[in-house]
Amino acid sequence: LMLLYTASTAFHGFYFSKARHVLQVLDHSGVFILIAGSYLPYCLVAIGGKLGIGLLIAIWALCLGGIAYKLFFLNRFKHLETMIYVVLGWLCLVGMVPLWHHLGPVGFWLLVAGGVAYTGGAMLYLQKGIPYIHVIWHLFVILGSLCMYLSIYFYL
Repeated sequence: LMLLYTASTAFHGFYFSKARHVLQVLDHSGVFILIAGSYLPYCLVAIGGKLGIGLLIAIWALCLGGIAYKLFFLNRFKHLETMIYVVLGWLCLVGMVPLWHHLGPVGFWLLVAGGVAYTGGAMLYLQKGIPYIHVIWHLFVILGSLCMYLSIYFYL
């Protein structure tokens, strides 16, 4: 979480510098690292067993592939990039039953609320013509991060 926000702050802070493209790759790669890192406690603690480990390996492999994709195709396919983030985020549904049993209703719904905030923000971000959409999207990301953090901190 800290890596993502640090990379994002650096990218936005040095947007008009020569380092912009490198920082943008780090910023966007940070999203994949956040997704994979967020899965870690859910997979190992809540889901557990072969399903948890298998899901964790799959997510990390897909996220590393996403980072490689960003290195070569940064900003070329914006809708595809967004869909990759969303699909990766919702793959947790594979472990929905053990997540529900381990987290309980509040922890589970905080997890879902985080996913809804991230997804809603991503879908809004794709819309054209909405004033200040980048700022609005960042507010959705902060809300999603808060929900996920609370789910992990209090229920795992």
